[in-house]
Amino acid sequence: MHESFMKEAWSGRIDREEVPELSLRLHQCVQPFAPSGQSSSDGVVVIGFCSDEGVKRNQGRIGAAQAPNQLRRYLSQLPWQANLPVYDAGNIDCQDGQLEAAHLALAEQVALVLAHRGFPFILGGGHEVAYGSWLGLVTHLERTIADHSVRPTIGIINFDAHFDLRKAEQSSSGTPFYQIAEACNARNIDFHYACFGVSETANTLALFERADALNVCVRKDKALTLLDLPSASAQLASFMEACDLIYLTIDLDVFPAAVAPGVSAPAPRGVSVEVIESLIDGIKATGKLAVADIAEYNPTYDIDNHTARVAARLFYTITRG
Repeated sequence: MHESFMKEAWSGRIDREEVPELSLRLHQCVQPFAPSGQSSSDGVVVIGFCSDEGVKRNQGRIGAAQAPNQLRRYLSQLPWQANLPVYDAGNIDCQDGQLEAAHLALAEQVALVLAHRGFPFILGGGHEVAYGSWLGLVTHLERTIADHSVRPTIGIINFDAHFDLRKAEQSSSGTPFYQIAEACNARNIDFHYACFGVSETANTLALFERADALNVCVRKDKALTLLDLPSASAQLASFMEACDLIYLTIDLDVFPAAVAPGVSAPAPRGVSVEVIESLIDGIKATGKLAVADIAEYNPTYDIDNHTARVAARLFYTITRG
């Protein structure tokens, strides 16, 4: 990791008048991820996935490739503690539209972080990031579990207005979970997928039928109000009981456009931050969370950096204690 990258990516206020150990921010604590020089990176490891090729293929509005570096600026300001290690593994770039190669590169980086006992947190990028994140977790398990007849069950939890289960000739931001389902079938492992926040106006009947055929655990946006929270939490808890590990992915278009305007496809209704945060707390409480990512932030369309601030809050909610 180049020192110049770290200085540019992570910078912010330093409260010199305060007690130092009580006034730290994340930019003062983050270190380069250097696995060759350390036996363990037991902490959060940030990975940027600079791709909106999947969004482009999906005929969406591009701009998400610029998200990781912009998000780092807002993560930098988060209050932090020196005893909570956090590292930066740099960016995976999608060169010349080669999304499939970028997926493999991301998977290798995620697997490397997991091999060093780190917690990979990937900053997308379009939601095509999901296939690479999941593949990295699977790759790590395949390399570390000698008895392949013993396979941990991976539960995928997606907070999203879209199923992203479309069939297509080439991968895109609308296909990652169908790709994962196909990859599970090829590997003879179970596909466990929960999608919360689904909008009836953003998914065709074909997608609802495919979700049903794949036994997806579904919760629509209109059934995710604060009044619905006890029922939603119970539904998610039931899903997680059958899982050994959890991969959490958040498409920022799950939130209302007024809250998260800077996304590839703004939501006219969406789900409140309070509900999503409460569900995240339930996920963390299981102790099963292994990988997380945030997708579809598009700085080009953000208003007063509202969406970046929401993403930073989600990062804090997921990674802090």
